[in-house]
Amino acid sequence: MPIDTDTARKVAKLARIRVEETDLAALAQDLSGIIGFMEQLNEVDVTGVEPMTSVTPMRLARRNDVVTDGNIQAAVLANAPDAREGFFAVPKVVE
Repeated sequence: MPIDTDTARKVAKLARIRVEETDLAALAQDLSGIIGFMEQLNEVDVTGVEPMTSVTPMRLARRNDVVTDGNIQAAVLANAPDAREGFFAVPKVVE
C-alpha cells in the first residue's frame, strides 16, 4: 500500500512534527517502506510460538508488592526550600 504525499502530510501533522514540503516525498517513500515491511511480517506463521520478553529464557525478577514510605523522608525533605513537621511547606494560595 503506497503512501502518497497528502497522507504523509497528515501523518506528520498528527505526530506534531514539522516536515518541509520538499521532504514530504521522501517521508511518503519511507512510510511506504515501513508499511511494506509490516505486511511482510504479517505473512509469517506464528501459530504456537510463545511471546518472549528476552532472547534468553529467564524469568523476570519480581519483588513483593508492598507499600512503604521508602524510609528516605529526611533525604527528600533536604531538597525542600521550606519543610515543617515532616512535610513540604508551601505558601497559602487559597483564602
